[in-house]
Amino acid sequence: MSNADNRGKAAGQPAVDLIVVGGGVMGLWTALFAARQGLSVHLAERRTIGAGASGGVLGALMPHLPDRWNAKKAFQFAALVSLEAEIAALEAETGLSAGYRRSGRLIPLPKPHNRAIAIGHAQDALSAWAMPDRTFAFEVLDAPLVAGWPAEVAMASGLVHDHLAGRLAPRALLAVLRVALARLPKVTICEGAGLQALDPATGVACFEDGTSLAFGHCVLAAGVETFALLAPLALPLARPMGSAVKGQAALLRASVDPALPVIFADGLYIVPHEDGLVAIGSTSENSFSDPSGTDGLLDGLIAKARQTAPVLAEAPVVERWAGLRPKAIGREPMVGRHPDHPNVSLMAGGFKVSFGLAHELARTVVDEIKGGTLRVPPSFTVAAHFEEAGRT
Repeated sequence: MSNADNRGKAAGQPAVDLIVVGGGVMGLWTALFAARQGLSVHLAERRTIGAGASGGVLGALMPHLPDRWNAKKAFQFAALVSLEAEIAALEAETGLSAGYRRSGRLIPLPKPHNRAIAIGHAQDALSAWAMPDRTFAFEVLDAPLVAGWPAEVAMASGLVHDHLAGRLAPRALLAVLRVALARLPKVTICEGAGLQALDPATGVACFEDGTSLAFGHCVLAAGVETFALLAPLALPLARPMGSAVKGQAALLRASVDPALPVIFADGLYIVPHEDGLVAIGSTSENSFSDPSGTDGLLDGLIAKARQTAPVLAEAPVVERWAGLRPKAIGREPMVGRHPDHPNVSLMAGGFKVSFGLAHELARTVVDEIKGGTLRVPPSFTVAAHFEEAGRT
């Protein structure tokens, strides 16, 4: 949808109910739920939809282990379960595929003590990963479901088959969300004009293309850029609210059944997708000189993947990708209303879990904006992150 008139209405009336800053998975879900609730929405993206970390290739939807159950793990579990129906409804509405599949996850067990721990987790899952109408197993197996997936050398003490995990195609999901959002009334999607300044007191946002817009509420969901946008709105802090962590990943072309589970082995993800593609990822780099360049770290990851799954030994690399993921200071998503500015909310800091949680986070953030209660674990709140950062 083309950009609308960005001038505020006379007499202080907002030109739009909600501005969403950022066109990644967090921003798109937020804009979609708000528009479904009847709010007028202006989504502003500095570059293009999915230009940041959300436009990657991996798409693994990995649950926390079922041990030491807490509010954070329970929230993620519920979100991973509900995502399946949410995406199915979007696909039916738009006629597009998000590349979603509850494929499960295989975790090789290299040592006997790894197996003993996994057997304990299998018992934990009986209660933690259970719903009234559905349960998800954490099985300990002696052999892989398919020979070579993974290689026997990687699983000297067997492997785990987690039935809860899944995957999706990140760019495909963003495309589905964009189409669904653009079909709703009172929605403007504006690319190439990021937020330059935000004044919560007057309710006016200024953009890099020289336009301004009066708003009722604003949600900052701009990935790593959110931390810089947030800085002028906060009291002095002892430490930054978040940082960028570089990730590198690759797409390989291989004759692999797309129904096979994701392999997770010591930080390595191997994710079968549709159309003969397999994603490999990902690095976590706190120090880097080139935010978008790939290097020998990715080469090492690909080599490890070829050893772990021999079917990939000769698979050609069709894409190398690198990007910056937002990690909030509390290491958890940072969502909800700003404690000092009631007309500003955040959807940020998801790091590696954004795709599995974004829909439920967006649902409750929009509910809070409309006068409801923010239903997230305490460690997810903006106030909790401010406390971690140490207000001075």
